[in-house]
Formats: sequence, structure tokens, C-alpha cells
Amino acid sequence: MRALLPAAWALLAAAFLALLLLHRAQARRPGVRTDVASAFFQDLIRYGKTKRGGGQHAGWLRRLQVPKSTEPAILLAEKIMKLTADSERFSALLVLLLLWLHSFQRLAECLYTSVFSNGVIHIVQYCFGIGYYIAVGSTVLCQVPTNARNGQELSVQILWYHIVGIVMYIWASLHQHRCLVILANLRKSKSGKVLSLNHSIPFGDWFERVSCPHYFAELLIYISMAITFGFHNVTWWFVVMYVFFNQALAAVLCHEFYQEKFTSYPKHRKAFVPFIF
Repeated sequence: MRALLPAAWALLAAAFLALLLLHRAQARRPGVRTDVASAFFQDLIRYGKTKRGGGQHAGWLRRLQVPKSTEPAILLAEKIMKLTADSERFSALLVLLLLWLHSFQRLAECLYTSVFSNGVIHIVQYCFGIGYYIAVGSTVLCQVPTNARNGQELSVQILWYHIVGIVMYIWASLHQHRCLVILANLRKSKSGKVLSLNHSIPFGDWFERVSCPHYFAELLIYISMAITFGFHNVTWWFVVMYVFFNQALAAVLCHEFYQEKFTSYPKHRKAFVPFIF
């Protein structure tokens, strides 16, 4: 099974790259979106504010949607997966700890920070999200060799790339939280009361460079885990590749939403990676 993991994550990354390229091809030919297949494709890849048509979707499409506010259930599945994990190798143990902290932070932000609108996600996305977090936790566990019991003291096993990875993780997580707070405050008063569920142009922190800095921070968080593994874990780099294409697709959809909705949207902002994409 361990030998198949790189291929599985590479296949997932390739699938999301294909989805991104297909969406970009459709964007250049808007006339092809009217058929049932195109409508299903767009409904499958979009969620929340990027879903078009609102309540005008066909009845069979609406039956395949669940409220986006159910996202904490997906993150709870990840949290339970991390609680049951036990690792013998220090690098894998650190990555498991970072994954647990990340899922706990995202769960707390969903429950106490984010202000959800009446947006929906496709039921396939919902089920995929739960399965993904189980798979990513299992992937870390599979990186622990059976002969990892070397009896070294904990302090001896702390290497320079562990420190670099943890520092990068903290840095990216702080920026991700700040950006989510900025998004939530667009719908709140200074006292914290929710005033509106409408969308506005966010400003501040990494929003000055990209439309979706929280997605970019997510990518950096997974890169920090690759560093914590010691750079050489091929399987985890395939996970990073998957996260890149997955978040890139979501960022492009959000970027297009902002550009279509707001004529005054800053033209210098990129969708996902500052100055590049």
C-alpha cells in the first residue's frame, strides 16, 4: 500500500490540474456552458459564493447540494483521525501534530470566526472532503517504517529542518487566520454582530497581493510539513502537488467571482500566488 501512495496522490493532483485546465477552456468559450454536462461540471467544482444561479439550479442539481456551514463535520473527521494516530519516527510525529493543530484551528475558525452565508457545496465535494482528511492522516502514518524504534532521545532527534518547518507552519497559519478574520469582519460590526451576508472586497494582509491568501497559506502549511519531513519524502511532495492544484482551482473561481461582481476590483491582484498566478 505504501508504494501506491505516491501514484494515488499524483493521480489526484493530475485530476485537479485537468479540472483547472477544463474550466479555463470553458471560460474562453462561454457558449459551451449551456448544456447539461457543462452545468453539472461547473456545479461540481464550485461551492459557496462561486456557485452561479443560486436557487435557479435544476432540481436534480439542488438535491446534490449541502449547506457550506456543514464544513466543520469534515474537519471533525480529520481531528478524530489525528487523535487515534501513534507514530514512532519523530518527523512523522511532528507532521501528525501539525496536522492535528491545523485541523483543530480550522474547526475552531469554522465554529467561531467565519460567517457563513447560505452558500452550498456539492455532496460529492462534501464526501470527498471527509475522505481526503482520512487519507492524508493515513498517508503520514504510512511514512513510519516498521523498524523505526531506534531508542534515541527526543532532543537528539530534533534537527534543523524540524525547526524550519515548524516556524514556517506558524508563520503561514498566523497569516491564514488573519485573512479569515478579515473576511469575517466584512460581515460584522465592530461589536462582532453579523450585519450582512453580502460579499465585499477584502483588504489588508496578503489580500493586497492575491484574491485568496488563505488558500495560498494552506499551500505553505503543507510545504512546511514537507520541510518537517526533511525535504526528501516523495509521497508528501505529491500531497503538496495535489494541494497546489486543488487550491489553485478554488482560487481561480473566487478570483473570477470578485472580478465579475466588482468593477473596481484591484487589477494588480493575482488569484493564488503573489506576483505569479
